[in-house]
Amino acid sequence: MLKAIVVGASGYTGAELAHFLVRHPHIELAGLYVSAGSLDKGKKLSALYGNLSGVVDLPLQPLGNADIKSVCADIDIVILATAHEVSHDLVPLFLAQNTVVFDLSGAFRVQSAGFYDKFYGFTHQYPELLEKAVYGLAEWNFEAVKKTDLIAVPGCYTTASLTALKPLVEAGLIKADTKPTINATSGASGAGRKASLASSFCEVSLQPYGVFTHRHKPEIDQHLGMPVVFTPHLGSFKRGILASINVQLKAGVTADKVNQAYQNAYADKPLVRLMDGTYPALKNVVGTPFCDLGWAVEGDDLVAFSAIDNLLKGASSQAIQCINLRFGFAITTSLL
Repeated sequence: MLKAIVVGASGYTGAELAHFLVRHPHIELAGLYVSAGSLDKGKKLSALYGNLSGVVDLPLQPLGNADIKSVCADIDIVILATAHEVSHDLVPLFLAQNTVVFDLSGAFRVQSAGFYDKFYGFTHQYPELLEKAVYGLAEWNFEAVKKTDLIAVPGCYTTASLTALKPLVEAGLIKADTKPTINATSGASGAGRKASLASSFCEVSLQPYGVFTHRHKPEIDQHLGMPVVFTPHLGSFKRGILASINVQLKAGVTADKVNQAYQNAYADKPLVRLMDGTYPALKNVVGTPFCDLGWAVEGDDLVAFSAIDNLLKGASSQAIQCINLRFGFAITTSLL
């Protein structure tokens, strides 16, 4: 049995990770940790999330940097569900303890130090780790994930968008000098568990935000290999992401070629479901580790639709996919 800990376990994603880990047949959930200043320290995770009562009753233990060596004495896997700046500081400390680190923040997703000054508001201090980190888009980077000790799990919008677009790019179907246009709507859980007026139930309304400034846009650009126009929206629902994507196809690209590109990419990938004549709906993916894809072609216009649970395929279940890849377990272990 491998032993794993979750740091930042009190948040929505941390709770989902704990739930997956306790039912994983090859992993023992050895500890749940929060910051030393957290108001949740000492509480059982199930006291915060009633659905985990009798399932994950471990306490949330405070963790300071000085504790890391002792905490990691017999730990194989560290999963960070922490803020970007926190992950930036913690990753090298955990790697020094010979653990394999899966970071769900944005701190190691983009291999450009200047990116972090512009989009995250801090100067990255570990360019050598940026080079080492593997982007954990599980259906595409599976071979690289197997060979590293630092996996940067993609963002939720990015997962939905890249899963829809990468087959088209790989097959060379997108018209040159055009930009795919992505309009994606997320539930309010994407803002995290911390109380905020912007994500308060009575304040949330369907609206765009982060226009031309959202940090997932350059993340998509880098890992797609071409620029996009990306506009996120906040929806008045708890969880899930639906992305609608407009693409201009090269002359002569037929619907059959598009269909074949998606089949080539995902026919053997059990957690991406290709829709047959229908389109994705959030009700079919919320609470699941799937990404549902649908598309339509008219002339040289393609509209693709991608739906995921932002807390699962957009975060925690994709992290578990990466753990399964890294340690040689079946890709759907504990997920289905």
